[in-house]
Amino acid sequence: MKNKNLQILGLAAFAAIGFTACDGLGKMVKNAKTVTYTVTPNPIEMNGDTVAVTIAGKYPAKYFDKKATVTITPTIKYAGGEKALKSVTVIGEKAEGTGTKVAQEAGGSFSYSDRTAFVKGMESATVELKISGAVKKKTKDFPAVKIADGTIVTPYLVKSDEKSIMGKDAFVKTVPISANSVIYYTISSDVVRPGEMDSKDMKPFKEFVEKAVAKGYDLKNASISAYASPDGELAKNTNLANDRANTASKALMGLFKEKKCKFEAGEKEEFYTKVGKGEDWDGFKSMMEASSIKDKDLILRVLTMYSDLDQREKEIRNVSKSFQEVEDILPKLRRSMITLTGDMKSRSDDEILKLTTTMPDSLSVEELLYAGANLTKDMSARLAIYKAGERLYPTDFRAINNAGCIFLMQNKMADAESQFNKAAAADGKSPIVKNNQGIIARWKGDRKKAMELYKAAAGAGAEVNYNMGIVDIMNGNYASSVSNFGSFGTFNMALAKVLNGSPDAAAAVIDGSDDKDSAIGYYLKAIIGARTGKTDMAINNLKTAIGKDATYKDKAKTDAEFLKLKDNADFKGLVN
Repeated sequence: MKNKNLQILGLAAFAAIGFTACDGLGKMVKNAKTVTYTVTPNPIEMNGDTVAVTIAGKYPAKYFDKKATVTITPTIKYAGGEKALKSVTVIGEKAEGTGTKVAQEAGGSFSYSDRTAFVKGMESATVELKISGAVKKKTKDFPAVKIADGTIVTPYLVKSDEKSIMGKDAFVKTVPISANSVIYYTISSDVVRPGEMDSKDMKPFKEFVEKAVAKGYDLKNASISAYASPDGELAKNTNLANDRANTASKALMGLFKEKKCKFEAGEKEEFYTKVGKGEDWDGFKSMMEASSIKDKDLILRVLTMYSDLDQREKEIRNVSKSFQEVEDILPKLRRSMITLTGDMKSRSDDEILKLTTTMPDSLSVEELLYAGANLTKDMSARLAIYKAGERLYPTDFRAINNAGCIFLMQNKMADAESQFNKAAAADGKSPIVKNNQGIIARWKGDRKKAMELYKAAAGAGAEVNYNMGIVDIMNGNYASSVSNFGSFGTFNMALAKVLNGSPDAAAAVIDGSDDKDSAIGYYLKAIIGARTGKTDMAINNLKTAIGKDATYKDKAKTDAEFLKLKDNADFKGLVN
C-alpha cells in the first residue's frame, strides 16, 4: 500500500512538472498579443528584383519563460504559394542552445533582416510570422501573426526608352575657301608686267579661279595688300604702295574677263579691298633674320634704334659694308599680295535626297549620313539610306551603326544587334557602338553586361548616363538613377525621384515631360498622391489613368501603393 502511494505521489509530481512546462508556453501563447512587431518597410517593397524585410520584435517584462526557446519564421504568403524566409531563434535566460536571449523580468527584443527573390504573385501578399515554442521536449505552436502587407512593385513601371546614339555626319553646306598669290614689281614702278600674270606663283591661283567658276563657288572678295621696299623717299613709297594696289586689282579684273576665268563680279571695283601698306619694314626684318648677310645683326639693331624711317634707311647703308647684299632682298618686298575668298557650297538638300535613291554612289559618306539624319522622317527611307552608306563605305562604322538605331526604333532587336556587331567589327573602340550594344544586352535581360558596356561607352554623350539610370532603377540604386538621368525630364526621371523619396519633385517632372497626358503618367501621379497622403490627387489621377487605359483598373486593385485607400468609397468605385 505504501509503495502504491509512493507511485501515485511520483506520478503526481511528474504530472506537475509537465504541467508547469506546458503552463509556461501556454501563458506565452495566451499573452502573445502583448508582443509587438514592427516591419520596415510596410508594405514590403520589391527592390532590384528582391524583397527585403527587416523585423524588430519586443517582448514585455515577465512574458518570456526562462527555459523557453521560440523559433520565428517570417513567411511571405501570396496567390499561388508562400515563401519562408530564414528563421530567427529567441531563447529564455536559462534555455539551452543559441539564439537571442530575453530576460524574464526585464523583457527584451530581437532584430532580424532577410531578403528573397521577388516572384510573380507577390505584388499582392502578406507577411506572417509562423511561431513555435519549446521547453525541453515539449513544443507548442503559437497563432500566426500578420505583420505586413506587400508588395510595392512600382520600380517595374520603368520604361524601356533607352537612348541609342547615331554616328554624326561631318557634312557642311558651306566651306570657306581661299587662294593666295603675289605680283612683283620693279623698283619705283607700279606697272604689272605681262609675265607676272603667267608666273609660277600665279598658275595655281588661276587654276583655283577656273575651278571655282566652273563649279559655281561663291567668290566674295579679293583683298590686295601692296608694299614698297624700304629704299627711297618715304612719301613716294607710300603713294607707290597705293598705286600698286590699284594696278594689281586692274590686273585681276583682266584675269576675270578671260574666257576660262569668266567671273562678272570680279570685273567690278566693289569686289576689291585695296590697302597700300607703304614701306615693308616688317617684311624686311623677317627676311633679314632669315638671311646669311654678315652685317645682319648690326642692321637688325638699327631697326630697333631708329623709328624715323628715312633715318633708319640711311643708317643701314652706313653700317652695311656691302649694301648690295641688302638690295638683293628688296625686290621681294616690292609686291601686291592677293587673297581671294569665298564659299564652296554643297549640293542642295533636294539634290542630295534625290540622289540617295537614284545615284547613291555619287554621294559622299557625309552626304549620306546627313541625308539619313535630316532629309526624311520616313523610317524605311532612312534605313535604305544608311544601308546604302554601309554598302558604299563598309569601313565607316557610322552608317552601319545608324541602320541599327533605325532597327531599334522599329523594335527589331535581332536586326539591330546584327548591325551593332558589324559596326563594332568596323570600329571596335567606338563608345557610340558600345552604348548601343549595351541597350541590346539590357533588352535581353543581362543588366550586368549592359552596365559594363555603358561604362566602356563613357564620353559618347549624356545618352549613356540615361541608359545607366534605367539599369540603376532595376537594380534598386535610386539615388544613382536620379543622378544619371541628369537633365532628361522624362517619365523615368520622375519615377526615380518617387523611388528615391522625392514625390513632390517627381510630379513637376511628369508635368513637364512627354508623358504628362499619358495613362502611365497619370498613374504615377496617383501613386504620388497616395504616398503623400493627398487622397484627392490620388483618386483624380487614377480615374484619368483608367479612362485612358482600362488595364490600370485591375493593376490599382492589387497595387500595394494604394493600400491606405482600400476602404475609400471613391477608390472602391474606381477599381470594383
